[in-house]
Amino acid sequence: MRVLDVAAVSAWSAACVHSLAVLRPSIDGINVYPVADSDTGSNLLFTMTAARDALAEAEPETTAEALAVFAKGAVAAAKGNSGVIMSQVVRGIAESAAARELDGPGLAEALGCADRAATGAVSRPVAGTILTVLHTVAAAVRDAKGSLEEVAAEAASVAAEALEETPKQLPVLAVAGVVDAGARGLVAVLDALHGVISGGLTEPEHPLEAHHHHTIDAPTAWEVMYLLDGVDESSLPGLRKTLSGLGDSVTVAGDGAGAYAVHVHCADIGAALEAGIELGRPRRVRVEPLITPTPVEVGGGIDRSVVAVVHGGPLAELLRAEGVAVLSVPPGASPTVEEMLGLINEAAGHHVTVLPGGQRLTAAADAAAGHAMAADRDVVVIPCVSPVQVLAALAVHDKDRRTNDDVVAMAEAAAATRRGELRIAQEESLTWVGRAQAGDVVGLVDGEVVLIEPAPASETSLVAAAVGVLNRMLALGGELVTVLTGVDAPVRLPGELADQLRLEHPEVEVTSYAGGQTDAVLLMGVE
Repeated sequence: MRVLDVAAVSAWSAACVHSLAVLRPSIDGINVYPVADSDTGSNLLFTMTAARDALAEAEPETTAEALAVFAKGAVAAAKGNSGVIMSQVVRGIAESAAARELDGPGLAEALGCADRAATGAVSRPVAGTILTVLHTVAAAVRDAKGSLEEVAAEAASVAAEALEETPKQLPVLAVAGVVDAGARGLVAVLDALHGVISGGLTEPEHPLEAHHHHTIDAPTAWEVMYLLDGVDESSLPGLRKTLSGLGDSVTVAGDGAGAYAVHVHCADIGAALEAGIELGRPRRVRVEPLITPTPVEVGGGIDRSVVAVVHGGPLAELLRAEGVAVLSVPPGASPTVEEMLGLINEAAGHHVTVLPGGQRLTAAADAAAGHAMAADRDVVVIPCVSPVQVLAALAVHDKDRRTNDDVVAMAEAAAATRRGELRIAQEESLTWVGRAQAGDVVGLVDGEVVLIEPAPASETSLVAAAVGVLNRMLALGGELVTVLTGVDAPVRLPGELADQLRLEHPEVEVTSYAGGQTDAVLLMGVE
């Protein structure tokens, strides 16, 4: 059975450089910040050329040694976000080769290792990029039992297909009319691997089919890169967190021998360097200007986007189904600056309206809207205290309306939505309507406790409490009741509540959705 040997690794390194050299001008034309470096093709070519040269100077005796040298050279020379990620692809394959031969199943396992290594190096993986394509490839070949050539062929084919999907997964790519630049480089690298194994490749197999976008404006941010030595591995999460507070596209990638390639897109060069100096010894520092976000001509396509940041997976899926880009944050957590910048900068259009589903989420959105890395976007945050206000705002959103008028309409709808909640008391507390014991059902209207149903909570008591809360809210009028169920809500609760409301308030329309919140059994909105 054929396996990847030292000669094949050497030939692959040369084929990668050849393919990337041929494609460099086309890949460099795909400059869509924030998901691409200013010169992705050049950065990939520089990285892989240095890795090839390092391998050429060594005399490895085994496949594992050859790949280890190749990977170390790539990490040391990694240029740009794409170069860092590609170095981790090679590193993952090298680490897998140290444990087993790279036959067909071995290559499949190595691609899975490459997927984990590359994803682990990135602080905030983004859908529609090189990481998405790599993950698709790894999943496709995970259980492959074929020959080395068959697995390599499938990996290259799946990568090319996944590449064509990237504009559908990331709005800025769709607006610019391009595929992801780094992912295009990955296709070239996998094509080269298949060509070496099959013995038939002389030129890149999959052509680049993408239109390049408009003239590039002056840079407003910087790409900071350096190698970091002498750092304690336990301090790396803190470094990633610090860099994530400065900007986006954060990667901290190891070479397996104690050195780390650090990369960040930010507006404060000094702070990015100081973060490394505090932990180790930065060297080979490189700073390059970043391009601005893709300009959009008036009348030429998408000029604005509405995005949301919420707690609860089911709620996030509900919003995505409505075509809204969503950042789903774990219960009780706040999004990082990098996560919020990613949500804003990856949205299509110059104007971005942010709908945050809570007070802490609103504060995080406000902080990101004023960040230097979002300076080229016109960002408006509509304050929402509850997810039901997010739904109310989206209900009146009209993409054909003038931007300012649409923002005003959404803001007014959110502010006019009265909000109610049902919670289970976790401990004894004193409220305006009496003392609540642990386990009691507590009803709130606009944040104030209005009723208490004694424990234990049951479907009957929850329905009674919900109706009691809604009666207070509907006393001031209302035509639509929206209910979001939490993870602890009984399955039949929404239906029983709707039935009861039809009896008491036949004039009111009731809609229920799974919200997935953990802090409340029910969230209710009245419009």
